[in-house]
Amino acid sequence: MPNYLSEAEFLAAYNIHDYPVPLASVDVCIFTLHQQTLKVLLVKRKDYPHKDRWALAGGFIDIQQDTHLENTALRTLSKKTGVTTPYLEQLATIGNGQRDPRGWSMTAVYFALIPYVELLQTGTELSQWCEVNLALDLELAFDHRQLLSLALERVRAKVLYTLIPAHLISSPFTLTELQRAYEIIMGHEIEKKSFRRRLEREQVLNETGQIKQEGAGRPAALYTLKPECAVFNFKRQLEQLPTTN
Repeated sequence: MPNYLSEAEFLAAYNIHDYPVPLASVDVCIFTLHQQTLKVLLVKRKDYPHKDRWALAGGFIDIQQDTHLENTALRTLSKKTGVTTPYLEQLATIGNGQRDPRGWSMTAVYFALIPYVELLQTGTELSQWCEVNLALDLELAFDHRQLLSLALERVRAKVLYTLIPAHLISSPFTLTELQRAYEIIMGHEIEKKSFRRRLEREQVLNETGQIKQEGAGRPAALYTLKPECAVFNFKRQLEQLPTTN
């Protein structure tokens, strides 16, 4: 190795391609609620490898425009849905020599939660919302079924002590709509009075002064999530609340 006189001289001569470089990508599990079901965005691959198989939204890191990993995730999300301000959380970083037939590959995995939107179909690439349970039965590209399972496990765990279901529904919303979002993710009903006392005790919602008619009863008040409560942890897990049979 040459005897460099300074770090600047060393960096000027350094070539990243002198060493093997792994494939580096970001994959995003984008969830929404639609037709009383939790759904995930899938993209049909138009090129090899795994041509014509469904996959999670994602792509390689663009070192020219992505200043950090989250930029890659947000760019992917915006391209597919038009949503630029989602709930976004990094889930895991996974890498090995088996997940991609092109070579050693690593991916930073995120999950995003957004209210339902019609997808933006770009070019010849087909994308669709798919019920999560159906997606898990598909032979997804690469290791994406495992990544989806991991993301779903994280979401179902966090719903017990956070407000993340509020990011899956349009705002403003009624308390019934928010409760139903929790129930869809958890897979069972929860007791109405206990759920509402929980929200009132922590003061996490703003009442808008607007109302919405839900059926034949009295109109329901509309709420928004307080900005400072977008990331909020309850002291008590929701699973400890009474449930209806």
